[in-house]
Amino acid sequence: MEVSPNELMNILNKVVCKHGKLKTDGFSAESCRSMVAVMDSDSTGKLGFHEFKYLWNNIKRWQAIYVNYDADHSGVISASELPGAFKAAGFPLNDQLYKMIIRRYSDDNGDMDFDNFIGCLVRLDAMCRAFKTLDKDNSGTIDLDIKEWLQLTMYS
Repeated sequence: MEVSPNELMNILNKVVCKHGKLKTDGFSAESCRSMVAVMDSDSTGKLGFHEFKYLWNNIKRWQAIYVNYDADHSGVISASELPGAFKAAGFPLNDQLYKMIIRRYSDDNGDMDFDNFIGCLVRLDAMCRAFKTLDKDNSGTIDLDIKEWLQLTMYS
């Protein structure tokens, strides 16, 4: 009842190949390891049923957003389409964060394919959930020591 990174990669690539509207190189082993790491709340190295269900439901929702915000039907989300897509996904970010995300997850033209879009949103979602968990007084700030910071960032 657990899904390993390789199993996740096989599942995602089988599903994605059925959707011609999604431009992708396919989900790599590294991107699936990263997704499992940020979703793996019990640090087993695999996704349990509830972790996988949460991820799967988000991927389905984000896939619909991806297709909807690909206004030019190019199969990719361009830099100009990205803010609307991220806002629809629940992540209204500032320009500085969009530029950073484009540098990290997009190609040289600023286009983000489907696997990078999903990988980025999985990480963004996980980091926001981690922050909310640590922001116990809902102040918008958290205090971390070096050990907590490394634990939060190294396995994600």
